[in-house]
Amino acid sequence: MPKKHLPFESVSRRDLLKFGVGAGVVGPLALTAGSVKAINTKVHVVIVGAGAGGISMANRLTNSLQGAKITIIDTREKHYYQPGWTLVASGVWNKDKTVTDIVDWLPKSVNWVKGMVAEYDPDNNRVLLEDGQTVNYDQLIVASGLQLRYDLIQGMDVDLIGKGKGVGSVYASIDAAAATNDEIKRWISKGSGTGLFNLPPTALKCAGAPLKMTFTTLHRLEDTGRRDQFNVEFMTPSGGLFGVPFYNDFIKQRFSDQGVKRNDLWTLKAIDADAKKATYSVKGGEDQVKDYDFIHVVPPMTAGAALENSPLAFQPGESFTGWMKVDRETLQNTSYANVWGIGDVMGMPSNKTAASVKMHAKVLEENFLASLQGKPLTAKHNGYTSCPMITAIGKAMLVEFGWDSKLLPSFSFIDPKQESWTVWVMKERMLRPAYYAMLEGKI
Repeated sequence: MPKKHLPFESVSRRDLLKFGVGAGVVGPLALTAGSVKAINTKVHVVIVGAGAGGISMANRLTNSLQGAKITIIDTREKHYYQPGWTLVASGVWNKDKTVTDIVDWLPKSVNWVKGMVAEYDPDNNRVLLEDGQTVNYDQLIVASGLQLRYDLIQGMDVDLIGKGKGVGSVYASIDAAAATNDEIKRWISKGSGTGLFNLPPTALKCAGAPLKMTFTTLHRLEDTGRRDQFNVEFMTPSGGLFGVPFYNDFIKQRFSDQGVKRNDLWTLKAIDADAKKATYSVKGGEDQVKDYDFIHVVPPMTAGAALENSPLAFQPGESFTGWMKVDRETLQNTSYANVWGIGDVMGMPSNKTAASVKMHAKVLEENFLASLQGKPLTAKHNGYTSCPMITAIGKAMLVEFGWDSKLLPSFSFIDPKQESWTVWVMKERMLRPAYYAMLEGKI
């Protein structure tokens, strides 16, 4: 990386070593897991979803429940380190760095049912699978993640990504992230043109990813020495860019400084990939059509259909309609005491990041064990969310916050309101080992 992209900092080498001690027990993912005393029980725990939350809980509960039966339900064979997908789409990582086998993360004692839940029936303590199986449970943990709704954008198909039509999306898959990098390179090689970057009108996982993709692409455009030949625009359905006021203002100013045109209250409605045109609905106005050479599509996101249509979801008229209904502090469903949530599926402000899952897992394990023993649920989730916000290739900000956007910094030697190379190193080199330790239930 050219030196011009690595800013001078006051962080010392000793601080950086402190930051990285333990080969991955670092950063917001490495907050102390705490210890729980194992209990003896014959309870049957069913976990829906073998993503970060589901695997973490399978490992934690295998250690803390003696004699229990643990079943996990998912069809996926591969596990993906999704925090690394923006690095792949930005040309920093090879996609193979993000892929592992799910079987390697699950304890051998866990019963893995390779199916998908079609219906939740909490009144009868069971889930019905798409293949007709019924799985009964004593305790249920829903870790099913969310659904990417590309189908809600007319003309959009993930098969368009990487096909030379200028369509990219870091969210669709690891292959799509790599193909997005290819599309960005094609655009840059043209020497000019328009790039459109978007936010969806719904909650989304890793809410910083659309911003990171914009910033890393700007960096690549500036490196050509022909930045003025490229038009970059960012569309916001709400007019906001980030939920924490300081960072929202920072990003708005940075976009202004880097020549990014903002179109507020614009929502991506349709694309015509052959003509390279995007149609936007504009609040209070007529639809607008934009020509593009590259477009980064961020789809609307919802909970899966089975959860949305179940008694476990927030109902119409309630906040977070269609997402899983839980007490945001205890993570217990408010209608069914033997049902719990973890990860992206839950309806709550933000909290759809890997760092959030780390905090969810600790709280959930403590409350789950307390509930089995008839004890009060004393562990409380404080809303902790973390996003290493990449602002250029080689620079990032460590964004950590909780309920009501309160900043919750983890390190005294990192200023959460300043860009730094140190946080870039954390993102690019250190968080993946910490994430894998989280999957194993070690942190």
